[in-house]
Amino acid sequence: MKKIDAKYLMEMGYSEGKALGIALQIVTEESREGIGKELKAVLKTPEDYVEDKTWSRLAKALIGPIDETIALREVPLPYDIKGKEWIEEGALNQINTAMRLPVAKAGALMPDAHQGYGLPIGGVLATENTIIPYAVGVDIGCRMCLSIFDVPLSVLEERKDDLKKILIRNTAFGKETFKPKYRKDHEVLAHDLFDETELLRGLKHKAEAQIGSSGGGNHFVEFGVVELTDAENEFGLTPGKYFSLLSHSGSRGLGATIANHYTKLAMKACKLPQEAKHLAWLDLNTAVGQEYWLAMNLAGDYASACHHQIHERVAVGLRARVTARVENHHNFAWKETGPDGKEWIVHRKGATPAGEGVLGVIPGSMTAPGFIVRGKGSILSLNSASHGAGRQMSRTKAKKTLDPNEVAKHLKDAGVEVIGSGLDEAPMAYKNINDVMEAQKDLVDVLGTFTPKIVRMCGDNRFREVD
Repeated sequence: MKKIDAKYLMEMGYSEGKALGIALQIVTEESREGIGKELKAVLKTPEDYVEDKTWSRLAKALIGPIDETIALREVPLPYDIKGKEWIEEGALNQINTAMRLPVAKAGALMPDAHQGYGLPIGGVLATENTIIPYAVGVDIGCRMCLSIFDVPLSVLEERKDDLKKILIRNTAFGKETFKPKYRKDHEVLAHDLFDETELLRGLKHKAEAQIGSSGGGNHFVEFGVVELTDAENEFGLTPGKYFSLLSHSGSRGLGATIANHYTKLAMKACKLPQEAKHLAWLDLNTAVGQEYWLAMNLAGDYASACHHQIHERVAVGLRARVTARVENHHNFAWKETGPDGKEWIVHRKGATPAGEGVLGVIPGSMTAPGFIVRGKGSILSLNSASHGAGRQMSRTKAKKTLDPNEVAKHLKDAGVEVIGSGLDEAPMAYKNINDVMEAQKDLVDVLGTFTPKIVRMCGDNRFREVD
């Protein structure tokens, strides 16, 4: 038998590298007649030998690394869009990418949409048996909660200073939390899930410390005036004006850590092209997919608990009773039945559930009214509506371009007082809520409005006129 060495193999067609080394090793181990012919055959069609006991390693080396990147659809699926004229190009590009995912079933874009990570804020995406952490969002279960109190509207002027103190004493934002002796317990903190995974075990202490508090950014707790206009409202209240409290916040550090942890796992398991990498999904038939689903629901329950504690604390401070409440969440995924009769996973990232008869609150800005709405159940928009007015100006641009004097004057003219916040949350940074509501009038009916009067947000500085 002719000696088979590196020179012989290279003349045969092998190149220097890993495959050549493996071939030489096999020749040494399997020295026999006819091995040269086998080496040629493997070189010619390595895919035929991937499962062969002798030649598998060589065949895989010749084939090289398999491209595990999941291909996107060439053309996005069609989707419903509201208020396109007010939506930035970046958000449109993101929803188009989402609709090219092979797991996408349907989608929609709300009129408050703007660019985010993965799915745009204001984006709705339906998949089948898959969950996309970044299509849910980082602040899992972020929500609105509105309470109407049995307190006369006159307190907004007569007890203005007291109301400010009640907000300051009974709310905490950003890194601020309540001191241990003032924290309130809640049944959500005793959930079995906190003991079932290493991640959640490590987050329980943070959840206990942050319970009842709010995040930074656009989160708020504010006193204001609800004006009910629908005589057939679900609260059994006479149309008119009522003293109320509205809060906006999410699942704090618990939700953010869950989101980031499972997004990394999804991106590792689901290789997508660069433009779609933040839309990596988890299969709900896998253990990790089920882990995320359960953790997401826990974060949603925790977010609700935080709001309820805020409203309970304020009710005690007011010595008042809640006569009506509306609560709805966004940044979540729901199991719903699609038009094909199958179970879909509907992701709403900054979008309000608006199924037929479902109540919700869509806020405006510090000086613009929010709206109490009842969903009409639009199938095209996946039973969704906007979750607010939506930003028309980035935080960075707002801080650089807005004049504090003008903002302060605008707030004063509107009769609104603000505790905390900064220029990035100024009313001018947001779209016109009336335009947004007009664009989605086929998605929701309006039951009434909420007009802010005393607003508490993250930060110690108030808007003020400067010299």
